[in-house]
Amino acid sequence: MSSGSPLFAPSPADTPAPDERQRFLRLLRTALAERRFQRLLLNRHEGEDASIERLTVRDIELRGERALSFLWRHKTKDITKNHGLDEGLALIADLLGRDFMQAHLDTVGEELQLRFSRKGKPLLQVGRKGGATASGSAETDGDEPSGGVAAASGHDREKPRALSLDSPFWRELGVTHEVKGRAALVPAMARKWKQINKFIEIFGAAVRKAGLDAPGTPVRLADFGSGKGYLTFAMHDWLRAQGLAPAVQGVELKQDMVALGNAAAARHALAGLSFEHGDVRERGDQPLDVMVALHACDIATDYAMHFGLRSGARVIMCAPCCHKEIRPQMTTPAALRPLLQHGIHLGQEAEMVTDSLRALLLELMGYDTQVIEFIALEHTSKNKMVLAVKRAQDPTPARRAELLAQLDEIKRFYGLRSQALETLLRVEGKLEAA
Repeated sequence: MSSGSPLFAPSPADTPAPDERQRFLRLLRTALAERRFQRLLLNRHEGEDASIERLTVRDIELRGERALSFLWRHKTKDITKNHGLDEGLALIADLLGRDFMQAHLDTVGEELQLRFSRKGKPLLQVGRKGGATASGSAETDGDEPSGGVAAASGHDREKPRALSLDSPFWRELGVTHEVKGRAALVPAMARKWKQINKFIEIFGAAVRKAGLDAPGTPVRLADFGSGKGYLTFAMHDWLRAQGLAPAVQGVELKQDMVALGNAAAARHALAGLSFEHGDVRERGDQPLDVMVALHACDIATDYAMHFGLRSGARVIMCAPCCHKEIRPQMTTPAALRPLLQHGIHLGQEAEMVTDSLRALLLELMGYDTQVIEFIALEHTSKNKMVLAVKRAQDPTPARRAELLAQLDEIKRFYGLRSQALETLLRVEGKLEAA
């Protein structure tokens, strides 16, 4: 009888009943075939290489084909290797009970734990999320019982994320800690983790729209104001997981943050990730594919955008902060005086005008631009992002004239004399009418 799927092997009726190890492997194949697989963690390593601590396996798509990504965690570095489904499953089967004495499989609806006793006897437990636990053999063969697998209720189940908490650099950055041998989110970092994943969701869509997602594509990226490096590490991790070749650089004014980032990247052998001291306003030309600057104060955002334009970046991502340049220049139009007599409204209007002008200028330079919500207001008040992705063709002369007219009209309406990004582009002669 045919299996109907390459993930399944025929099981003739006259074969012996599978042991718990075989049952675990069968359930693993089923989860992959039914697209319920979430993560496989192998630990209790007893193989020849004493530096190996654990192995995490994820289901990915590589060059249009499904594959299994193996993240080998060593004491001083991480190594990622990708395998086709059949090859990966065969490797897992070889490792179980030989190199690794414990496996934890997360699927949609179930958690499975396979352990080997001191005498090598496999013991399987299946915990149904939101339900009871179905155990395998109760015989311990001299070992203590492993205990039930914790069952998570459906309401507590976390939304699937673009990033994995298993990446060991998260622990060094204070995002995770180890709980019962597994990486777990530090409760105080839950909000930050949500923000990081939301950013990566937007970032990934922009990379794909820009045509930078073909397997093996080099992606040169600079993250200005990288701080502790949460997003810098996240972008590098995501790009590498997509089969791309990232060259990611965090640029930060604080020397201690630069040292922290470089030390963590070196410890985990993250090729293509580095940090350096610098200011975007003093940066020389540097070819880039992606330019990121979050929360650069006031006109530093304009300098970052200008650097992105000079560098030829196909993606520009900025979350502006401290809109100080425009507000003192603004004269309140008569029709808006009842609205803008309140300071908070005037500040919000200045932010809207500033970011709208920036978006217009980026469109003039040949980008599709959006001003979007980055993080919900419940998490941070600095929740706007200006996102620009390079178009295949520059705007037509007619469209350029229309955009320049809109720019002049906004400045006239509010009595504005200058805007930093516009000034930088005019100095270069980039805003001359076609």
